Amino acid sequence: MDLNDKYLQVVDAINKAGGTPPPTTPTLIELIKEVIREDETDFIMAFGEQKSQTMEQLKASTGLSEDEINAKVEALAKRGVIFNQPNSKGMMVFRLLPLFNVGIFEYMFMKKLEVTPQTKHIADLFTKMFDEQRELVKANYEDVVKMVKLFPAVDRTIPYTTNQSSGKSISIEINQSLGEMKETKMPFQDVKDIIEKFDDIAVGHCFCRHHKDMTGDPCKQTDSRENCFTFGKSARHTANQDFARMVSKEEALAILTKAEEDGLVHKAYHPGFDSSRDETSVCSCCSCCCGNAHGVTIAGTANEAWFMAVVDKELCVGCGDCIEKCSSRALSMGDDDSPVLDKDLCIGCGVCAHFCPENAIGLVQSRRMVYTTPPRPA
Repeated sequence: MDLNDKYLQVVDAINKAGGTPPPTTPTLIELIKEVIREDETDFIMAFGEQKSQTMEQLKASTGLSEDEINAKVEALAKRGVIFNQPNSKGMMVFRLLPLFNVGIFEYMFMKKLEVTPQTKHIADLFTKMFDEQRELVKANYEDVVKMVKLFPAVDRTIPYTTNQSSGKSISIEINQSLGEMKETKMPFQDVKDIIEKFDDIAVGHCFCRHHKDMTGDPCKQTDSRENCFTFGKSARHTANQDFARMVSKEEALAILTKAEEDGLVHKAYHPGFDSSRDETSVCSCCSCCCGNAHGVTIAGTANEAWFMAVVDKELCVGCGDCIEKCSSRALSMGDDDSPVLDKDLCIGCGVCAHFCPENAIGLVQSRRMVYTTPPRPA
């Protein structure tokens, strides 16, 4: 088998690892060649049929010794290609990671990178691949929009809970008459509570904003970069591989407070996209760089929302602050000079309620999937 065929199989193995697999293109092959060395291709190919393996399984599938396997895993884990952590039974498991959601891209740019010809080239290759995917989406727009509705929720919105100007709590109405809600355990709905329940917390760079920085297109909403939190086993992995650093609960809360001052949206991520399981990470997302943001997403995405904004027109003065701050473009000014909500776009983040100077916006429980579709081609 020649080297090009090997790299095709490496790409196939990585795409089978889960996440959001991109189409195989010359740009993707070039990118993977920058990440995976020639002498690592056979090792990655061994994960083609089984993305998670124990040491004994890897010995059988690769023909390598334990020392040889550990050396390759150590190098690949530092690049975000392999996840090496014990399972719930304490047995070390080695898992091949996908390119996206969550894998090589996220871990690579979670770490503070030095701007070198290689790192700049890798960042540019990701941008080129994203641009190619946008053109592909444009050419197949109607089919892509239909497919978005089949996606599981990649993330879950965590609402703000306080109004900035008054310091008072945002009015949050919990409606227990919503049928399936009675049967569903509500996940933690205050980001502070999520921080409190974990002992191991790590923070790394926002990979979306960091990637934009590397390509010379920095975020327009915030100068904060350390906004990506991982918890538990994921925190230990990101810290061990120098993608992130361990922080105290107090520092984590201070970072989240700064994120709210900048109007960033809190998003939680769960194993297997299952919000009944404990969070693995929380990001605070801007509206100009986040790959899942309205107007930025390439192929569309699905978000699990538990709330929806509601405007008290008796208190509203029509200042328009909420419209300016809304990252999902769900609010617009109505004919009566009060904001109008597009319920199909609202993700219930509470950013509008946080910045309302009259505390005239509350949240009402409304669990649903919110689909963000890519921009319609002109």
